[in-house]
Amino acid sequence: MKKQNLIRTFTIFYTVLTLYFMFLGFNRLEHRDDYMEAGYEFLLIPSSVPLNFPSFSFSWLYDFGNIAAFIPFGILFPLLTQVHFKKFIGWFIFVILGLETIQPLLYLGTFDVNDVISNTLGATIGYIVYKVGFTSTWTLRKFIASSLTALLLFVCVMTVSETMEKRISSEQPLYAIKEIAGAKPITNNLPYFTIDGNKIEPQFNLYSSEGNDSKTYTYIIEGKDDLILYLNLGIPDDEEFKGEVTIVADGNVRFQTNGENLKESEIIETPLEIPLYYTYTKMTITITGNIKLWDVSYTELKHWWE
Repeated sequence: MKKQNLIRTFTIFYTVLTLYFMFLGFNRLEHRDDYMEAGYEFLLIPSSVPLNFPSFSFSWLYDFGNIAAFIPFGILFPLLTQVHFKKFIGWFIFVILGLETIQPLLYLGTFDVNDVISNTLGATIGYIVYKVGFTSTWTLRKFIASSLTALLLFVCVMTVSETMEKRISSEQPLYAIKEIAGAKPITNNLPYFTIDGNKIEPQFNLYSSEGNDSKTYTYIIEGKDDLILYLNLGIPDDEEFKGEVTIVADGNVRFQTNGENLKESEIIETPLEIPLYYTYTKMTITITGNIKLWDVSYTELKHWWE
């Protein structure tokens, strides 16, 4: 009886402490005006994996804490009620969804499904640890076994997370995107030219208007995650400084310059990086005049198996 009272008291204390950090910790009150300005935020699509291999950064410690802080609930509540896993985890998810929903309603945070997943993983690890070392008489051997179990489960979570994590791909020529419409760049027998006295020899593609008033290259980029465009541009020394290049993604101008800007710019660091971090479906590159783009490439976030 005394043991149960001790467990109950600690459970109440730990629950109150957890609620404090969920609603008042991390300077939430100080940032309440920011949450109010942003409005009710509900992040319903997972945007990251629960826990990568250790990097000892604040973000990693935060992710680790989001799991580890909920391990005790998987131990304490079964010790108090002898509840089966399905019932325990069902109630846990119900409660954590409710708490996450209250956060944005009180302007003390956002509803983040990533937190729900991490918290649930923590509670699950705790329940498994409870089954390994807390279902009968406590011994040092069971304590070691439960500790090793928790460590092994954390390694499993990190391994799966690393497997599922998207990473930046190597640079690929833009024509590697299969869905292409409109004009096509030169990819074979690439001509060379001189810009600012430097001989330019494109390696894998060349974009220009080729004597036309304008030329538009259209690419379907739907499904490309965090795409970054890399390009070199300039006007050959033996041609007039006129023309314009415009890169548009779903109606939004992402980059634009013209011959006058290039003439006035003494130094242009290339390749230029043009981030297309939002979810776009179509990108067009429109070139007029004598501007040339060459070695246009891109990177994106991809799973290792893609």
